[in-house]
Amino acid sequence: MYAAITGFLSKFIKKKYIFKYGFNISPMYRRSTGRVIFISDDLQETIVKIPLSYKNKNYVGSIFGGSLFAATDPIFMIQFINILGKEYVVWDKAASIKFKRPASENTYASFIISNEELEKIKEDVDRLKEIDLQKKVLLTNKDESVVFAEVEKTIYIANKAFYKEKQAARKPKK
Repeated sequence: MYAAITGFLSKFIKKKYIFKYGFNISPMYRRSTGRVIFISDDLQETIVKIPLSYKNKNYVGSIFGGSLFAATDPIFMIQFINILGKEYVVWDKAASIKFKRPASENTYASFIISNEELEKIKEDVDRLKEIDLQKKVLLTNKDESVVFAEVEKTIYIANKAFYKEKQAARKPKK
């Protein structure tokens, strides 16, 4: 549903605005308490703010770990789906979070994908047909001087034709 809406709206509105406002009004993402505050024109940089509020404060007054984790969940996958295009299949495969210290103030996460990284991904997928990519994002204060947590994501990226063949081979024969 969201992909279809994005496809239609992208005829009239830049994708960066569709994603920014789409994330921020999406019921699933709103519940994380994260807010997308910046997306670059090429979608290669996204900044998320997780404000400390009554909605996400835990028993000891810091941001609930689940809110920190949920606010980072879909970002890299959506970036890669839209940057790489329809020839690729992209899935979140795994994630982990390491808490470093209590997030007792507004928290920020920067999701950055470089041109060099994109070229390497395309080369690796051309050669191997599918890869598991490791991406890390730090949850910090505004000036990035304090790290509250580190999230590591495993993103599965495959050649779409290869992925379809693999899926077809897995289906039981009738």
